[in-house]
Amino acid sequence: MSSYVISCCSTADLTEEHFSKREISYICFHYKLNDTEYADDLGKSMPFDQFYAAMAAGASTKTSQVNADEFEAYFETFLQDGKDILHVCLSSGISGVLNSAMIAKADLEERYPERKILIVDSLGASSGYGLLMDRLADLRDEGKPLEEVYDFAMKNRLKVHHWFFSTDLTFYVRGGRISKASGAIGGLLGICPLLNMDNEGRLIPRFKIRTKKKVIKKIVLVKVGVSAVDMDGARKNVEAEISGWDFDGVRRAARQQWNTYLSKIDIDTKDNDQRTMFYTALYHTGMQPNLFTDADGRYFGMDLKPHQGRVDEPIYTIFSLWDTFRAYHPLMTIIDPELNEAFIRSLIQKSREGGVLPMWELAGNYTGTMIGYHAASLIADSYVKGYRNFDVQEAYKACLRTAEYDTTGIITHPLVVPHLMPQAKYWKNKIGYVPCDKDNESVAKALEYAYDDWCISVLAGALDDEANRDKYAAFAEGYKVYFDPSTRFMRGLDSEGNWRTPFNPRASNHRNDDYCEGTAWQWTWFVPHDVDGLVELMGGRDAFIGKLDSLFTADSKLEGESTSVDISGLIGQYAHGNEPSHHIAHLYNYVGQPWRTQEIVDEVLHTLYFNNPDGLSGNEDCGQMSAWYILNAMGFYQVCPGKPVYSIGRPLFNEATVHLKDGKSFKVIAHNNSRDNKYVRSIVLNGNKLETPFFTHQDIVDGGTLELTMGSEPLK
Repeated sequence: MSSYVISCCSTADLTEEHFSKREISYICFHYKLNDTEYADDLGKSMPFDQFYAAMAAGASTKTSQVNADEFEAYFETFLQDGKDILHVCLSSGISGVLNSAMIAKADLEERYPERKILIVDSLGASSGYGLLMDRLADLRDEGKPLEEVYDFAMKNRLKVHHWFFSTDLTFYVRGGRISKASGAIGGLLGICPLLNMDNEGRLIPRFKIRTKKKVIKKIVLVKVGVSAVDMDGARKNVEAEISGWDFDGVRRAARQQWNTYLSKIDIDTKDNDQRTMFYTALYHTGMQPNLFTDADGRYFGMDLKPHQGRVDEPIYTIFSLWDTFRAYHPLMTIIDPELNEAFIRSLIQKSREGGVLPMWELAGNYTGTMIGYHAASLIADSYVKGYRNFDVQEAYKACLRTAEYDTTGIITHPLVVPHLMPQAKYWKNKIGYVPCDKDNESVAKALEYAYDDWCISVLAGALDDEANRDKYAAFAEGYKVYFDPSTRFMRGLDSEGNWRTPFNPRASNHRNDDYCEGTAWQWTWFVPHDVDGLVELMGGRDAFIGKLDSLFTADSKLEGESTSVDISGLIGQYAHGNEPSHHIAHLYNYVGQPWRTQEIVDEVLHTLYFNNPDGLSGNEDCGQMSAWYILNAMGFYQVCPGKPVYSIGRPLFNEATVHLKDGKSFKVIAHNNSRDNKYVRSIVLNGNKLETPFFTHQDIVDGGTLELTMGSEPLK
């Protein structure tokens, strides 16, 4: 129980219930209604509905403040109980109650010299006054001493901004504030006077605004601070980021920042819907990952503890890596590689604190959501593209640690550990594959492990670790185990070496079968690091093309008791609404049929993205769906992050220009482009004709122009 009392006047606009719940004492003002005096006791002497009805009927009203004798009697009850007092008065700018309280304080301090009576002029009124009281109660409940709470009130009272308006001028006329004529005219025009309190606590008329709607729009201002560390962090954040109350200024600043981000890419198109969709997509890519470091440098770590970090080296959160390694992070290596490096540094720090690199991190927590260890993809892709502003050796070691089955030293809830570090990793290393009777989603996990292990082998080779290069390069070929030549699908294989039966390539049991948010139809193609090897498994180029064609022409029906809702945006069994399918359209480029890639990309761009609130065919997944659109709308896509090569598709725009960090630009020009002219007839890069539909990341870095001549007939 606290050694002091927090007290205020009844005018703080808090309910009796709230006063009681927060243990805030109050002293009642007085008012007269038709010359009968009542205590302002929160509706007990006279219910509020009766009071307001009487006012509306024309009753005369007058308020009176608490006098010094009343304050003395009120304070003395607390002093006799051995309590100190912190009393916050209604603003001295609109009432003389502060003087009454100070007189009582002086008299009582002579009689109770051992007790403290601290008086604060709130310089406020009404609900703003109440908000201040609520915060003081918070500080008391946190164990703050009387003097500290008093100091907070004195320092922060002017940070509460009070605005008032009235829709009825009657009482301004009765009080003599405006003339009867002005009141009549103002009433006819719907004038609502808008007032606020200045820094001396005086009520000042600011505006005369017509209609209630407009006056509300004028005054509703809210500042919100967010911190994962504590309330003080949230307060510091909002004070640092929005110091004043200039809403229009904040909006202008935000608009400027977003325009700076969106201007990283310029497009030339007459299709306003496509323009809106493109920049909406680019906007989506700027929403995550989120800044997680407070204005003072603190953040919440993966070890579930606050840390003092650096403002100039912030930590980020919300890494939906299962989704975003495919297109979002490759896009960032083009439009903001330095920010992408900062993301990687955050992931490394999270590994230091929590034990392993995250799969899907949220607010400093391992969620254990999704599969794979795709931080390896981000690190490898950034490295091979020459963006290495992070501790490469530590990043590499973290990738190795995350790839091996080891639950020691991981800081998270025990229920999360089996998902964050599944036994599938153990079986992959133990027997060379993930048996479907030993772990769930075995095929999907194994295929993603194969790709991630390839990424690790790339890093190992670059860092001259030959042993691990060879080890993980061998793991990277592990996908071959799951290919069933009789069905030509990737299938579950049990610990005895038998195919799971029965087998249905369109069967789905959400998160409880051999695949992850997909079917055999979608997952069979996830070998981005070794397309040639997959072609060979399929039986050669012609067989591969035939199988790939069947994906887009198969019946879109799904079967099973609990089919995954994530399998959406279907063209045949191609599921654009979920990420495992996102690279598939470009596989035709690898087998000499680029016109098919152009056809499929064109169909996806025009039928699975719309200028509507529901204009995506699946979950946005932290910018991945939009990043796919951005890259393909410009005319290219990276099939395998970790290989700095882009596959050319079908550009939407006549011209797209990427503005690079060093002042250079990379431009894609589509000559003779139209809805019908969806086929690429020729490719010229910086004046040199390309014979294959591929170019490198270095071509973008160097700047220049990629020219595509479009036509209505495919070039076979």
